[in-house]
Amino acid sequence: MLERLTFPIVDTHLHVWDIDRLEYPWLQEVPLINKTFLLDDYNRACAPVTVERMVFVQCEAAFSQFMQETEWVDSLADHESRLQGIVPWAPLENGDAVRDDLERLASNPRVKGIRRIIQFEPDITFCLRPDFVRGVQALTHYNLSFDICVAPQHLPNTIKLVQQCPNVQFVLDHCAKPDVKHQRLDPWRADIATLAAFPNVWCKISGLVTEADHNNWQNTLLKPYIDYVIEQFGFDRVMYAGDWPVASQAASYPRWVEALLWAVQACSPDELKKLFHDNAITFYKLA
Repeated sequence: MLERLTFPIVDTHLHVWDIDRLEYPWLQEVPLINKTFLLDDYNRACAPVTVERMVFVQCEAAFSQFMQETEWVDSLADHESRLQGIVPWAPLENGDAVRDDLERLASNPRVKGIRRIIQFEPDITFCLRPDFVRGVQALTHYNLSFDICVAPQHLPNTIKLVQQCPNVQFVLDHCAKPDVKHQRLDPWRADIATLAAFPNVWCKISGLVTEADHNNWQNTLLKPYIDYVIEQFGFDRVMYAGDWPVASQAASYPRWVEALLWAVQACSPDELKKLFHDNAITFYKLA
């Protein structure tokens, strides 16, 4: 399947972390990836897939270290021209008080958006708190997008958040992490359809192998989710994402690329280029 990629791809969701430099509390619960992963490791993992550009997405370092994480990744990008986008964490729940942080982050041209993970909050209404909504709304003033990271149970409130932020560009990470392992499609499908109806919401096709049985998944188990997301968002608002090294718990980098290529083998060359290349550049305003 890799032979279908006659062009280099853009990876919209890359993680790198150094456990000796910053703190990542969540890694204590994921021993398989509780170690340092750097760009050299990524380059080895990608082969034989050719990656033209990539976007770093925050790795849930200790919240107090979000500026340090951004500055560290920016220093990596000084030596890796393909690393053209950074999506850091920011305390959007601080409402209008987050503007100083956003101004500082947005002063870096590599910073393209913000990801403040909603999924891990014990309060399922977290994303509807007035201060959080104001924090998200403020992103438009700094030309920043918002990466939505949620599980299916958060989608109804996510939809309410999006309704209140018509001027914000959103991208849904990992197809909202549907329950691939148990092949559950509903009510995920209805919520995805509602979310996709907003023209300012895009979707990363990624993370599905991580939501499957890590040791016993097949392409056919992923295809219903891939098909449905593309059906709802269309080829103009979907983009490939590697989610490395998180996805390495379930698949090598080339295997995930091949699985997605297999699932969309009926698409046209233009549609394939949008999915794996063009849409990423448009959404994240890459150089």
